Amino acid sequence: MSEGTTTASTTASGARPVASFPRHEQTFPALTPQEIARMRRFAEVRKYKDGEKLFQTGKPGPGMFVVLSGHVTLTQRDGLGHVTPIIDQGPGQFLAEIGQLSGRVALVDGQAEGDVETLLIPPAQLRALLVAEADLGERIMRALILRRVNLIQAGAGGPVLIGPADSSGVIRLRGFLTRNGSPHHLLDPKTDHDAAEVIARYSPSSTDWPLVVAPDGTVLRNPSESELARAMGMIRGLMKDRIYDVAVVGSGPAGLSTAVYAASEGLSVAVCDARAFGGQAGASARIENYLGFPTGISGLALTARAFNQAQKFGADMMIPVEVKGLDCSREDGAFGLKLDSGEVLRARSVVVASGARYRRPEIANLADFEGRGVWYWASPIEARLCAEQEIVLVGGGNSAGQAAVFLSGHARRVNMVIRGGGLGASMSRYLIERIEATPNIELIFNTEVVALQGAAGASLERVRWRSRLSGEESGIDIRNLFLFVGADPATGWLQGCGVMLDRGGFVVTGAQAATARGDLASGLETSVPGVFAVGDVRSGSVKRVGGAIGEGAQVVAALHAFLGDTAKPAL
Repeated sequence: MSEGTTTASTTASGARPVASFPRHEQTFPALTPQEIARMRRFAEVRKYKDGEKLFQTGKPGPGMFVVLSGHVTLTQRDGLGHVTPIIDQGPGQFLAEIGQLSGRVALVDGQAEGDVETLLIPPAQLRALLVAEADLGERIMRALILRRVNLIQAGAGGPVLIGPADSSGVIRLRGFLTRNGSPHHLLDPKTDHDAAEVIARYSPSSTDWPLVVAPDGTVLRNPSESELARAMGMIRGLMKDRIYDVAVVGSGPAGLSTAVYAASEGLSVAVCDARAFGGQAGASARIENYLGFPTGISGLALTARAFNQAQKFGADMMIPVEVKGLDCSREDGAFGLKLDSGEVLRARSVVVASGARYRRPEIANLADFEGRGVWYWASPIEARLCAEQEIVLVGGGNSAGQAAVFLSGHARRVNMVIRGGGLGASMSRYLIERIEATPNIELIFNTEVVALQGAAGASLERVRWRSRLSGEESGIDIRNLFLFVGADPATGWLQGCGVMLDRGGFVVTGAQAATARGDLASGLETSVPGVFAVGDVRSGSVKRVGGAIGEGAQVVAALHAFLGDTAKPAL
């Protein structure tokens, strides 16, 4: 850390300054003159006068700066007008966080204090530096990740959400931002003066919660995820006439694995996902049976590492961007992916890694309580809502077991409702043993939820279930119901392209696809040459994180073989 480091107290908006967090030596390492000399071939010299901005909150960052002389002050600025010092960086320090690997918008302001001379390393050159200079790249990469972690913990640089913590809109948007690793903070108008002023000015109705104040001061009323992403600069337009080697649809473990291995081997890769990286695995509280993590790791932590790794190797991560259709005519030699923005992404090959969507049981008024007490994942946000409460969790697979164990540390009692008569056929043994050893998890077999009760437009109040053996029904006062009853493949966007699906809607690959085509196909190739499928969306996949990651790595060899047969330089 430089000698000019400044530490500020908690900001008026409730966010803590980044400089108050630990691991400063790793977060703000000092570079030696020899290391700076090695970086010069990737950089260009930039000079700034006193008071000039090197980068500004909400505007695309130009890359990583290395300070050669002078000082740069970093400050947090939110949409409510609060400006708070974070840290002062001097000679030998570098200025960037993980978003600058891909030229994302800056989350803080950087201003010259006196005359400043720097090296500017643009995003593409920064990625090249990380790969070419392994030891130095490791230190830089660790610092970039830690800086983003500190920004998230401090709530610095992102949007301000204003509304009750338990409102469905607040929960939805906080989940979206958390899953995407985006800093933000929440203000309750009942306790925060600034929030109350915004509420008085905009007079929102109950359907407007939350109000979202973007870093530039724009106020949004209960925006969709896409609207919020655009206001934050997360979504960028496509480069005109760009043709990628590979387009990956879905950024769960299989899609991220494909992106990492393909990009690291020199293929140009675009990854699209409609909501957030990680897929269903990203919502898992703890994964304990993945190779190399004997103490377990959260799904978000595991997939966030893969997400950063894919960016390090140059994959374009387009999130949230929904693929609405696939044009397989290949009139110009490339597939066309029709995006929700109306744009068309073009690629010479396609990897279907769109996974599966949470299955909704047939309960008449289920949709009325989604986001108001009915949940399809169990993150710390939902866990806080059911603290010291009795809850119901439906499901008997590994995802249900992991969620039950996680929630048992927050809820007073977890009623685990299972349609069948046991767990042995659908759940890993280590999870069964842990559930059986947890005193506040109650297993209720041969039972199904049949009705939900609560006032119109309000939260869930009561759940009714029925024994599948006796037919007897009973009810219980419950405010939070978690559903882990499986998932259906997300393959609707493939309609009209000729990709063969099985009876369940999963993508057929390998020998069966080859039979339909009348020629040879690799093990992960579909009935359409150049379209591959990996992970949960593929017919016959093992539906495990490890299997999905393995398929993502395996498909890259098939991609090389296909692209080699149809070699044409990417534009």
